[in-house]
Amino acid sequence: MASPNDLQFQEFDEAAELLSADPGASTLSMSASNTSTTAAGGGGGGRGGGGGGEDVKLDLSEEEGEEESSELLGGQKPTGGFWTFEYYQSFFNVDTVQVLDRVKGSLMPLPGRNFIKHNLRSNPDLYGPFWICVTLVFSVAIGGNLSSFLSEKGNPSYHYRPQFHRVTIAALVIFMYAWLVPVGLWGFLTWRQGAERQIGGYSFLETVCVYGYSLFIYIPTSVLWIIQFEWLRWTLILVAMVISGSVLVLTFWPVVREDTKVMAVATVVTIVVLHTLLAVGCKMYFFQTEVHVLSVTPITPTINMTIATKAH
Repeated sequence: MASPNDLQFQEFDEAAELLSADPGASTLSMSASNTSTTAAGGGGGGRGGGGGGEDVKLDLSEEEGEEESSELLGGQKPTGGFWTFEYYQSFFNVDTVQVLDRVKGSLMPLPGRNFIKHNLRSNPDLYGPFWICVTLVFSVAIGGNLSSFLSEKGNPSYHYRPQFHRVTIAALVIFMYAWLVPVGLWGFLTWRQGAERQIGGYSFLETVCVYGYSLFIYIPTSVLWIIQFEWLRWTLILVAMVISGSVLVLTFWPVVREDTKVMAVATVVTIVVLHTLLAVGCKMYFFQTEVHVLSVTPITPTINMTIATKAH
């Protein structure tokens, strides 16, 4: 029968050798019958047997353990106050693959596929929505200038002047829509969530993220609006509204359908109407085709009269 000394782990032998080489080192030992951690001050601990070590117990409180586990399970990242750079840095913590996947999801909405559940996956960002809005501002403003120039091509009385104020107008309209509408919708859903207990909701960042990515389809659409065919422009705007609006409806309908029927329908209709107003408004203001009416000036024939005088 083997003696207890033969049944030893290699790690214990190595620890004993380290303690004998450095008596001032400290070791941590866990007891099976106690949840606390015991720190043995080296000097005579274990097999070194040189002097009486002092045991220090480090108790982890239950609240700290629950907080750490909730952060791990919930994917929360400890950040500073809202006045610090680290606080806003977490909103842009995405890579190119994630952004491209979310752009792809906004271009191909499928029935029963929630954009927040399948694409954001509890990790919303502001990087994609911000740059989508910036790109859309310049594509709409520059495209509108080119459209005006092409529509006046061949008009000898037309002199091209860059309309830089369109950039300012486009920025105000697009960023106000991408921020104020989500704020209003998030506040409304939060209020209804308090009134009707069974209604769920999304966070403010998730709502802004959905609206930002839903505008991506208008970037290529605004470039194609330069083509001087009115029927093609309205066809493109109809396709863009259907794709972009479907992303919003498929995302927010599972939340509002638990409300009363009237409120659910009214909420969805409001979302679609505001989205339609943005698209139609940008088209009518930036890409309006001017119709020129040729004015006909009547030509008065010149009659040359020769008066002959008779000499007397």
